[in-house]
Amino acid sequence: MAARDAFVRYRKWLVALAIVLGVALIVVAVIYWVEPAGSLPSFFPGHEAGSSHHHVKHGIAAFLLGLACFAFAWFNSGPKKSAAQANNAG
Repeated sequence: MAARDAFVRYRKWLVALAIVLGVALIVVAVIYWVEPAGSLPSFFPGHEAGSSHHHVKHGIAAFLLGLACFAFAWFNSGPKKSAAQANNAG
């Protein structure tokens, strides 16, 4: 039960973190789609100096991870269940 109590206590922080991470990942996806590999920042996976190739799959992966972060935030920002409701459900 201690892990569940800790999750409930930090739920708002996790939701905010998931939203920020989701926005950042969608921005990264757009960068992958718009910039060629040679123009990507050097810390991005797929950076290849002088390349004109676009990393579409990297962009799709970043976009899907961003959507997953938004889904996590959405499902965890709903109303809390009371202990009685949780026991009746299962």
